[in-house]
Amino acid sequence: MARRIWLPYPDAAAAQAALGPIPEGLAVDGFLADGTWPDSIGDVELLVAPYMFPAPKVMERVAEMTSLKAVQLLSAGYDNFLPFLPEGVQLCNAAGVHDASTAELAVALALASTRHLDLYARNMPTGSWRNDFTTSLADRHILIIGYGRIGAAIEQRLAGFEPGSITRVARRARTGDVPVHPIEELHSLLPKAEVVFVITPLTASTEHLIGAAELALLPDGALLVNVARGKVVDTDALVAATSSGRIRAALDVTDPEPLPSDHPLWRAPGVLISPHVGGQSSAFWPRMEKMVRGQLVRFAAGEPLLNVVA
Repeated sequence: MARRIWLPYPDAAAAQAALGPIPEGLAVDGFLADGTWPDSIGDVELLVAPYMFPAPKVMERVAEMTSLKAVQLLSAGYDNFLPFLPEGVQLCNAAGVHDASTAELAVALALASTRHLDLYARNMPTGSWRNDFTTSLADRHILIIGYGRIGAAIEQRLAGFEPGSITRVARRARTGDVPVHPIEELHSLLPKAEVVFVITPLTASTEHLIGAAELALLPDGALLVNVARGKVVDTDALVAATSSGRIRAALDVTDPEPLPSDHPLWRAPGVLISPHVGGQSSAFWPRMEKMVRGQLVRFAAGEPLLNVVA
């Protein structure tokens, strides 16, 4: 008997057109989290969650998925799905799919902020020709907090900008091609960090990892780039630090999210915000499809899935 899987396409034909032939032994239903539910809800064993849909919407009827074995996400972040995961069901993230796209946006945010491209864009509607001296990434001391795959991808893209130094931080110290400092050393590293990239997963230990104390340790004029999760940074502390003009921030994620139109972060000086689009580029589709194809082959063969996070 074929094993039932749900894929984020309108139907099996659309899934096959995107992914290629479905491995033998798998039966496909389309699931778009649009309010309609396949009749096979009690039989589905593998659910590939539609991208950028909130976990409550995707997992609304998880209690009826009595045969569920695994949930495959199309995002690198997975914290929002953990509360809905039944015991014994695996959760896999999309590690590797978003590395290039998110790293690209992180560097773009840093460049736009340090070179005041956001300010110049605001001058365009009035035709204001106002220029100033800006800060280069060249010769800056850079700190990457959360040195995993995306952190490494950020570093690769920074290399051509000739930074003065790059320091890496992760949960645990690592040796190898490059040294990685443990998170316990963060406070000693922040005072020299002129540009800080935050790309750590959101967990109980990283919520508000960057708060008032950490922001106060940054040198005047430092830039904080957050492409992780909004809650990794204490929003109230960030508003206070940026409103004073002492530091700048470039954010692809916020807390809350979406950010209300009257939130002070929108108007804080030196703050640049993009609406959580780190993974949303043309690079997403071919990398996502390759990852899903590989997982389907493993699932059909009874082999362990990759990128298991819970």
